[in-house]
Amino acid sequence: MSTRRATISDVAREAGVSVSTASVVFSGKTPTSEATRARVITAAEKLGYTGPDPRAASLRRGRSGIVGVVFDQHLGTAFQDPVTTHMMDGLAEGVSRLGAALLLLRDDGVTISEPSLHTAPIDAAVLIGCNTRLRDSLEIVRARGIPVVVVEGDAGSDIPRVLLDNVEAQREAARHLADLGHRDVVIVTLPLDPQRRRGWLESDDEARVDVTVDRLAGARQIFPHAPALAAAGSSIDEGAIAGRTIFADPERRPTAVIAQSDLLAAGVIRAAEEAGLDVPRDVSVTGFDGIVVDGLAPHVLTTLVQPATAKGRAAGEAVASMLEGSRPAGLDLTCAFRAGTTTAPPLST
Repeated sequence: MSTRRATISDVAREAGVSVSTASVVFSGKTPTSEATRARVITAAEKLGYTGPDPRAASLRRGRSGIVGVVFDQHLGTAFQDPVTTHMMDGLAEGVSRLGAALLLLRDDGVTISEPSLHTAPIDAAVLIGCNTRLRDSLEIVRARGIPVVVVEGDAGSDIPRVLLDNVEAQREAARHLADLGHRDVVIVTLPLDPQRRRGWLESDDEARVDVTVDRLAGARQIFPHAPALAAAGSSIDEGAIAGRTIFADPERRPTAVIAQSDLLAAGVIRAAEEAGLDVPRDVSVTGFDGIVVDGLAPHVLTTLVQPATAKGRAAGEAVASMLEGSRPAGLDLTCAFRAGTTTAPPLST
């Protein structure tokens, strides 16, 4: 019994039309009469033909039709952060004109899986600046000669980048706290390095991740000597772990905490309430991202609202431009400060 896949030639023969006519019926690129279209569709249904073989189309184009997006952690963990979801929505929209699919790749330097960044049949790659292995991933992509776009990372002048004003935005949140009268402030950072170690920073030079470095630099412009505590990721649980460390000693509690993400901020608030502290009366907390955090009510977080969807869309459009033979320009996006109910003057003011 033959299992040969029906071809467009078979459909054309069955419908009594030319191969080119049958092809345009499926591509939709050129109008055909309703009668002709009906004959072709009927023939296709009879033969079990569902459309052009994507593998053949890929060979003709010399492309796979796949854009790789690289993460440095378990994908289930990455997508617990709404920022990732919004960014991926924008990215999918940005590459839609190519008819391309997105392939999510994990490159943590440890996990062995296929397809990998080394072997995946991708036409281009998107690297994210909060990826602790961005530079290593970039070298792999460069070695393969694959076009690459970097979101929020320093990849050099020859790589198209989509940037966010992390330094300026974080400075604005810090300035807000200073204007309220806060002087005793602690910073909770995103991961510092591929090891994702938790703990107090002895030096800001320990930070190796671009987003962490930039947001830390912004806070330092207002609070140059504030202690900084590194989290192992952007999550409510990690924020709670950091908060419990910060509020452990009643004699040394700060009046404000600057968290480098909204999820971290929510965890810090949880830890503050566990310690019997009122937010914002006893401690003020700021976040970064502008997302909806489940369980944060009745609080409205004071934060920086970033255009996550626009960020992803810009990266996707840059990829599309590169694959169409154009040289995309970099794009700088800005955050908007949003005052909420989690900040207030310190009690001592």
